[in-house]
Amino acid sequence: MKKSDKNYQFEVIFTAQEEGGFTAEVPDLPGCISEGETIKEAELNIQEAIDLYLETLEQRGIPLPEREPPKVLKMNITVVRNTPTKKSHA
Repeated sequence: MKKSDKNYQFEVIFTAQEEGGFTAEVPDLPGCISEGETIKEAELNIQEAIDLYLETLEQRGIPLPEREPPKVLKMNITVVRNTPTKKSHA
């Protein structure tokens, strides 16, 4: 089977692990998770995992899963705190 040339972009979430190393997860590809001792190793491993995931979908005739809407909302919040002024006892 000839491999098709398609470009895909996926969000990858890298998480440092307490015991060392990093896990890498692709939210748009359920179950596509890898790991590595360094960020670079985790990046290379997740690229391979993504390639194998897409290859498996293609071989089985399964369409790419629908992309999930972003789950992270970022915003700036201003908090004003009124701190009591110290009274001077002169």
